[in-house]
Amino acid sequence: MENQTEVKAITKQIENYYFKGIYEGDEMLLGSIFYEGSLLFGDVKGQQYFKTIDLYLDGVKNRQSPKDSGKPFKGEILSIRVVNSIAVAELNVKMYDFYYRDFLSFHKINGTWLIVNKMLTDISE
Repeated sequence: MENQTEVKAITKQIENYYFKGIYEGDEMLLGSIFYEGSLLFGDVKGQQYFKTIDLYLDGVKNRQSPKDSGKPFKGEILSIRVVNSIAVAELNVKMYDFYYRDFLSFHKINGTWLIVNKMLTDISE
């Protein structure tokens, strides 16, 4: 059985830092949930996607935020699995005209759940 206290802590991290940081285009807020040196992998429009956390946050900083674009944004947590000090969260993220499925790997470091790896792909509605 999942540790509900840890699931709630990860849920708060995702909602208060990940979703909010993406929506507002706040790279500092978003970056605070990632472990330094995290990597992002996936595919977007059939093209392989790979970025370091620094490149990803620079892109967030230099693009129009979903909030400022006036287009719909919705972040949804589909599941969170916790085993000891590691966890995986599966999310849907609708932003701009895209639907993304994100898989976030977490590790509890010094008492805080941080994203250590992000995988993403774009999906149809």
